[in-house]
Amino acid sequence: MSIHEGHRQRLKNRFLKEGLDNFDELQVLELLLFYCIPRQDTNPIAHALLDRFGSLPQVLEAEPSELQKVPGVGENAAGFLALTTAVCRYYQVRRVSTSEILQTIDKCGEYLLPFFFGRRNETVFLLCLDAKCKVLGCKEVGEGSVNSASVPIRRIVEMALGANASSVVLAHNHPSGLAMPSEEDKLTTQRLAMSLASVEIELVDHLVIADNDYVSLRQSGWYNPEDYKLIP
Repeated sequence: MSIHEGHRQRLKNRFLKEGLDNFDELQVLELLLFYCIPRQDTNPIAHALLDRFGSLPQVLEAEPSELQKVPGVGENAAGFLALTTAVCRYYQVRRVSTSEILQTIDKCGEYLLPFFFGRRNETVFLLCLDAKCKVLGCKEVGEGSVNSASVPIRRIVEMALGANASSVVLAHNHPSGLAMPSEEDKLTTQRLAMSLASVEIELVDHLVIADNDYVSLRQSGWYNPEDYKLIP
């Protein structure tokens, strides 16, 4: 057994015995690379990845094409690292019960956060609720560049009608890390609220998500559903 193989086995055994709590970022990245780069010292590759991207989260959220620019990182390794983040998001989303009752904005926010875990591009989701605030579904509406995502009003209305929703919550992320709603976000909220009200569906709120936090346009005073309710 070579010194590299001995190091691999020791690190694997340590993980199986202790978990990752006492690992640093370099060791975690080394451990991941063991499973996609066989029979090679992954320590220099892990160092190079951290030097280029700055942190383990930034490595795992990087585009596979960018990862492959680091010497020693091939297509398989880049795909494996990208898969790690995707699996984490999939796991978090699937842990959430679709039968959950979301009667507050905070509960809606907690429900929606996992859908945006590790996303590099701005993405829009629509959360559909029935008259008792039970979740009917949460679907991706669209994805844009790092800085913008188009919000197709007609498609959102059609999705809400198709789900037989009584109310909906719109959510999108700001990959920049700043959850402050833009003027365009506020205008989109108003347009969508009017369109949904015309088919008797309430837009409960529009959440802007960044990292593991969000800003509610309703709680922040930028949106009030009462302003868009149709007068009988």
